[in-house]
Amino acid sequence: MAANKTQATVASVDAYLDAIADPERRADCQALTKLMSKATGEPATMWGTSIVGFGSYHYRYESGREGDSCLVGFASRKGDISLYVSAVFPEREALLAKLGKHKTAKACVYLKRLADVDLKVLEQIVKAAAKDTKARHA
Repeated sequence: MAANKTQATVASVDAYLDAIADPERRADCQALTKLMSKATGEPATMWGTSIVGFGSYHYRYESGREGDSCLVGFASRKGDISLYVSAVFPEREALLAKLGKHKTAKACVYLKRLADVDLKVLEQIVKAAAKDTKARHA
């Protein structure tokens, strides 16, 4: 079976953040790094070349495919900041309703800038997503 493309690396999180050209986006990603680290109690680690992840867990699908991933993470993408958070924790919809301006997909929340959202609610989302993922993959 092929190895996962996105794995934890020893690459520098600070170098990744410093390379973000837009100063506002760079500041948002630096603030997000602090928020997610505080919420999870985990240090920031690069996963692949573009995901800043916090913590890790091992998963195994019924198909036999297995691997490791970060509990939560984010990436600065072309148009948005992509937040990788669990899509299944119980409080998800209620918290997203209070978050502020965002878009969602299956397990992602997309933000243009942190000024558009309630940071206390975002921290609750990160905590709940990390806790849920740990519990499901213990």
